[in-house]
Amino acid sequence: MITTILRQAPGDRRASIAAWRQLSDILAQRGNQLVDGDIRRSLHALAVLRPQVPENVRRDCARAIARHGRFAPLVALYANDVPAVSAVMLGSARLSEADWLALLPATGAMARSILAGRDDLPANVRRALASLGSGSMALPQPMMIAAETVPPLPVETMIEPGAETGAESAEAAVPANDTGSNQISELVRRIDKFQSTRGQSAAPRTPRANFLFETGPDGVIHWVDGVTRGSAIGLSIAEAAFGGEPGTDGVAAGAFRQRAEMINARMILDGSPADAGEWRFSALPWFDPATGQFRGYRGSARRPYRNETPYGQPAAADSGDSIRQLIHELRSPLNAISGFAQIISGQMFGPVSGPYRAMAETIVADAASVQAIIDDLETAARAGDSPPRELAHETVDVAAIVAQVEGDLAALLAEQRIDLSISRVGGSFLARGHDANARRMIGRLLTALVDVSEPGAIMVGQLVAEAAHDDMLQLRIVRPASIRFATAANLLDPGFSPEGEAPGAAILSLGFSLRLVDSLARGAGGRLDIGHNALTLHLPSANPSTDTGLDAQQSE
Repeated sequence: MITTILRQAPGDRRASIAAWRQLSDILAQRGNQLVDGDIRRSLHALAVLRPQVPENVRRDCARAIARHGRFAPLVALYANDVPAVSAVMLGSARLSEADWLALLPATGAMARSILAGRDDLPANVRRALASLGSGSMALPQPMMIAAETVPPLPVETMIEPGAETGAESAEAAVPANDTGSNQISELVRRIDKFQSTRGQSAAPRTPRANFLFETGPDGVIHWVDGVTRGSAIGLSIAEAAFGGEPGTDGVAAGAFRQRAEMINARMILDGSPADAGEWRFSALPWFDPATGQFRGYRGSARRPYRNETPYGQPAAADSGDSIRQLIHELRSPLNAISGFAQIISGQMFGPVSGPYRAMAETIVADAASVQAIIDDLETAARAGDSPPRELAHETVDVAAIVAQVEGDLAALLAEQRIDLSISRVGGSFLARGHDANARRMIGRLLTALVDVSEPGAIMVGQLVAEAAHDDMLQLRIVRPASIRFATAANLLDPGFSPEGEAPGAAILSLGFSLRLVDSLARGAGGRLDIGHNALTLHLPSANPSTDTGLDAQQSE
């Protein structure tokens, strides 16, 4: 998009205005995601275009992007405009403390005087302004006050159609003259200097753990306690942010529309290392006790727990890091898709037709299935990082877990017309390990084998507690007919399936499921054996050391 706009040849005033609005809007919304080359060319093009764009248009653009744009170099460019434009931008811009400190050297006396009149800047920024002295500031001119009476330009008008053709650069739009060229060169030099010093003004701080906030009826945060004001004030919980930009998720936006409670919604903050990153927040709407009028939200935010952001865990020197990064990359868009589908199915934005609600409910269900698979990936990565002694310090009842898994699979078994019969051989069936991991490995093993079984088949197995001298419990499942003669290497191959694609169209391959079960079992001190006739899951026994004999009990 940047390249397309810069290739335009703004031959008239209207084209120059359109290019100015488009470049300003793109930098305001996505400036932090662009490469340095595109940023430099865009800022230079804006500096060249400025003489061709009327002052009132530049002022309206500043008003439209000031509270939503958080790209500091763009703020620096507008800050060096005429006072009427500079006042609008600097009076409302929301930057982090580090960005403000880096921006000050790139601003003039008039811009600093505007900032000195704000009472919501971080304390360090106010001290930096005071340290520059009164000689570095200028009194605002009367035109700045008059500028505030001009109605704002809607954000929707920032991007205009018709910007897809052209062969020459916007940098050639203005005829060169000594005065104009010198001003533009000086402005670009100051912005370059600002960019080079950006982020160097504040030392890293320990990440904060929680903060409180309050919004107005428009959903914009206007008060915080616990983080730097510039990192959160100005953010809206009423609109979803995309592409990793600062803001909140779609679930929060849907709840805001209904004036509903928000629980563990996702928020991204920008700013210093102590404030930036991912947060989880909960908030309640509050109303005027006298009139009942909605006044906004009050809430608290915390850093995500370890199981909520696996990629946020400390880096390890093995392949588990790449898996955790993949999990993070999958989980974020999945949460967004699921959240919007829940908004549609719950009709949070208004009435929705039956077919669309049904489609949204299907998406929610599919997202839950994919989420379970992502959890499997996370569990496998975590199991590979943990030594057995850390995973096997609890006692679980394997017989109870098998019974629960059989109940959970009842609907799938009925759909596939498969009978599952697992007998119990022995006395107590206690094993050492985590309950959640035991449920996952047993459930994944049985589900994978059901997926590759033919309709109408019978799955037979045994849960065995051998004599006291054997320190392992065994869950043996006879191979389904479709994999009766497959080699162990084939069964563990993620690309293998008995018919090119497993019956039931399981999302995870049989090979991945068996590898996951084996990884979890080994993490708990056990293993998965692939024999000629059966697959046997071994789990470390926690039964008493007395000989209980062998009693066969047929499961119901």
